[in-house]
Amino acid sequence: DVARSEAEGLSAPLLKRLRFDESKISGLIDGIHALIKADDPVGQTQLSRELYPGLDLYRLSTPIGVLGIIFESRPDALVQISTLCLKSGNAVLLKGGREAMETNRILFETIYAASVEAGLPEGWMALMESRSEVSDMLALDQYIDLIIPRGSNAFVKYIMDNSNIPVLGHADGICHIYVDEHANLKKSVDVCVDAKAQYVSVCNAMETLLVHEKIAPDFLPMLKTAMENHHVRLLGCTRAKAIIDVDPATDADWDTEYLEYVLSIKVVDTMDEAIAHINQHGSKHTDAIMTESKKNAQHFIARIDSGSVLMNCSTRFADGFRYGFGAEVGIATGKLHTRGPVGMEGLLTYKYVLLGSYDTVAPFANGDKSYTHIDTKDNYSL
Repeated sequence: DVARSEAEGLSAPLLKRLRFDESKISGLIDGIHALIKADDPVGQTQLSRELYPGLDLYRLSTPIGVLGIIFESRPDALVQISTLCLKSGNAVLLKGGREAMETNRILFETIYAASVEAGLPEGWMALMESRSEVSDMLALDQYIDLIIPRGSNAFVKYIMDNSNIPVLGHADGICHIYVDEHANLKKSVDVCVDAKAQYVSVCNAMETLLVHEKIAPDFLPMLKTAMENHHVRLLGCTRAKAIIDVDPATDADWDTEYLEYVLSIKVVDTMDEAIAHINQHGSKHTDAIMTESKKNAQHFIARIDSGSVLMNCSTRFADGFRYGFGAEVGIATGKLHTRGPVGMEGLLTYKYVLLGSYDTVAPFANGDKSYTHIDTKDNYSL
């Protein structure tokens, strides 16, 4: 896969995503062991309530059902997705990126054979390899319960427009860091470098940096030196260009997910201007504030409309494994039914179970009986 992609001229950051080396494999194995140790998420009692003596209501976690998941050219994504679906009791149709086709095929065959040998039913997971199979899948609303596409906003919108199946969108990662006037500048530089350059071709890497005008003259020269040491090309607004020598940023840059060593910079007058910019141009993925002011941090966190909002740490922390979910199917940028890193909880729904004693509604309706509605801590059992 890597050799073919190199011959086809795939960019270096995307080639890095494609490589499946010992470090990635080791991390995936750690994630699988975390899933093994986790409690079985299916059939958990989420609510128990006595409606009347002998009439008990329970809410139980259940799998969503059959999932169709389309993801980019990252072989580790196939492992994370399939093991999460296995643990949460969901059947899954997988479609990875063309660049990783050979690696995905081997990973699928390995996981599928092991799971069937362990007793899972044949056909619980399947691998799609062509666009025509994806088109066929979009028409199967009678059989598929949820589609999870990972990719650009345009790609997610295409899926939504061409299927009646519910879609849980995992779209662009246009992530921001806002450096507040009360930030520790040196530490903020270190965080910004990590957020941009630690791994550029991922959706939780920073793409736009917003800097308060009061600290911009001191902060931006420090940042420029640090970013140049990591070969990051800087683009700036007019005010940023007046402080440091950078290429001009265009209006289109504020809406661009680079996934490479490029960072756009905007100087703002106030925190509210930064918040407005993020809510307008961001993808509701992950945004962070650098500040020593708890009041400013609280204001920022309350008003940023994103799945993850961070204070004084890198956007790269927005990740299912780093959040302790074991792994993730992706990072949802919508609001329903889950958002942010989607682990097992995001692959579950629930149902209500009511256990009675041949009860009827009539005595409650005519006033002979009254509901008690007492919450209990009982676990569901028959």
